Amino acid sequence: MSAPDPLPDLLVAIPVVILACQAGALLVRRLGQPPVIGEITIGIMLGPSLLGWISPDAQAWLFPDTVLPYISAIGNLGLLAFMFLVGLELDTGGLRGHSKTALAVSQASIALPLALGALLALAMYGTFAPPGVDKTAFVLFIAVSMSITAFPVLARILTDRDLYGTRLGSLAMACAAVDDVTAWCLLAAVVAVTTSGSPAEALTTALMAAAFLGLMLLVVKPLMARWSARTAKSADSVVLVVLFSGLCLSALATDRIGVHALFGAFVFGVVTPRGSRAVERSGARLRAFAVPVLLPLFFVSTGLRTDVSLLAGDPVQWLWALAVLAVAVIGKWGGSTAAARAAGQSWRDALSIGALMNCRGLTELVVLNLGLELGVISQRLFTILVLMALITTAVTSPALTWIRKDTKSPAPDPTPLPEPATTR
Repeated sequence: MSAPDPLPDLLVAIPVVILACQAGALLVRRLGQPPVIGEITIGIMLGPSLLGWISPDAQAWLFPDTVLPYISAIGNLGLLAFMFLVGLELDTGGLRGHSKTALAVSQASIALPLALGALLALAMYGTFAPPGVDKTAFVLFIAVSMSITAFPVLARILTDRDLYGTRLGSLAMACAAVDDVTAWCLLAAVVAVTTSGSPAEALTTALMAAAFLGLMLLVVKPLMARWSARTAKSADSVVLVVLFSGLCLSALATDRIGVHALFGAFVFGVVTPRGSRAVERSGARLRAFAVPVLLPLFFVSTGLRTDVSLLAGDPVQWLWALAVLAVAVIGKWGGSTAAARAAGQSWRDALSIGALMNCRGLTELVVLNLGLELGVISQRLFTILVLMALITTAVTSPALTWIRKDTKSPAPDPTPLPEPATTR
């Protein structure tokens, strides 16, 4: 007997998800929050935390088992496109004049959360680690998850507050750019350790990942630069096909290496040259479809894995959740603020940079889903960490308002950075 056709169920689930996420994004924008807050919240509400709790039958009707693999696969395609766009928009030009401060702040904003996260993970291992998970992999993953900054959300907040392109905005973006690259490299190392059965396999994976990165920077990047110089005569559809095919093939390469497909898509975005109008138009077209249409399916996949009822009624679980939140905020906000202050920034600017670096957004969800897929964290800990990501992202904008409430909007830098388009 043949399996039922999932298409009719997909044709119901997909529009419900994207329309609900769009409504959530519009609502939170009116409240002064970045759209990702609404999208994450809607994703959680469509999962067992709300819809599944109120009406399990309704959730089962909307998301039958036959469509879940397809929703996950389509959402992951949107996620790969998003990671490519993040890499494409990662502009290191903001380091000009800020390199020493940016390096100091970004490394402090990673080092302190790593250290505090490792200590927390050691305390949590016996309670939250899934059976059979190696302690080293668990501790490394929790430590890295504490050190994430959402580069795209930070850019959106700066733009909304007329700070993008100012001295503070340029410095914050430079710090976030260095932080992003460092955190993804650390996460790649954690994935290599987690998926390898022995130190020799982990070393082999790391060497292959390094060889892939070298190939992309030394061979693919120059080839892409020559190609982009000739794209003025190419149809936009051809450029879009090349970019999408390239990100998929790069993602496939890193997936086969063992450091997850996301890294390949991100690196391909980094090596894709900027400045070509055809590339910019194609990137805009990819963004216009992938971000509002495909990416919400990733949010609902995350929401279906998030179950707040696992924590309800158990004060001990909520105490652990508060401990995770405290470590995340103290490590990221505290470390960034202290480093910025030591680098000569005023208290107001240092606290502002700390608040911005504490923003986690979609980037944290990507990391957490990866940990759940690898079996490094349990669904209960996944739920706690998702709530941490949601709260730390939601407090960023109000905290920035409070810190800078008596400050007039500064004049933009004479050579401002290009305005960002990716908002998650």
